[in-house]
Amino acid sequence: GKKEMSNKIEDAVAAVIAEGKVRTYDMGGTSTTTEMADAICEKIKGM
Repeated sequence: GKKEMSNKIEDAVAAVIAEGKVRTYDMGGTSTTTEMADAICEKIKGM
């Protein structure tokens, strides 16, 4: 349901940030918002 999906999104965001490979400018990186969103989507697909 919605709760399960929201948990997956939160977990994916946390995982991408923890990996540190993709970070937007405001997080000290050089990636675009689209690149961050793509990384999060890929992480969700792998869950």
